[in-house]
Amino acid sequence: MRTLPLLAALLMGAASSALAQDLPKQSRTALGEAIRAVLIDTPTLLAPVMDPAPLTGADLYADEATRDLDLLARAAPRLFAPGLPGFGAEGAIPSLAFFTQTDCADCAMAEAELRDLATRLGLRVTIFDMTEDAALATTLGLDMAPSYVLPDMMLRGAMPAIVLEKYLAP
Repeated sequence: MRTLPLLAALLMGAASSALAQDLPKQSRTALGEAIRAVLIDTPTLLAPVMDPAPLTGADLYADEATRDLDLLARAAPRLFAPGLPGFGAEGAIPSLAFFTQTDCADCAMAEAELRDLATRLGLRVTIFDMTEDAALATTLGLDMAPSYVLPDMMLRGAMPAIVLEKYLAP
């Protein structure tokens, strides 16, 4: 559609003309009036600027979200299989994978909060060391500890227990 470039050209021309020092004042006014008249006579020139309807309802991150969900689905057996090292309710299917690192103060505090949350909610949490399980962490795009992986989302960085509880509570 050529209306947007035309409108931009008209407005750029008006702006540069208005800023020109050597033009008489009435020329600047006449140009502004001419642009105004064109816009009034042809309101469709402003439609692309005034009507955001094409973006309404568009999910700008839909493709990225689909890729992430596919990645999580493929990694699920390595993250949430029964019998993996972890903590929480014995015999329950893991509902969260916790990625940690040695000598990480945030990790120790996050793990303590997560252990309490797992006990209160009856959850099973698998635990991964980001150094020992570097390939899995890299595959998931996790580059900071602690990180949390749920079947439908990944959270990077320490999360307060209250935030995790909202994601994990039934």
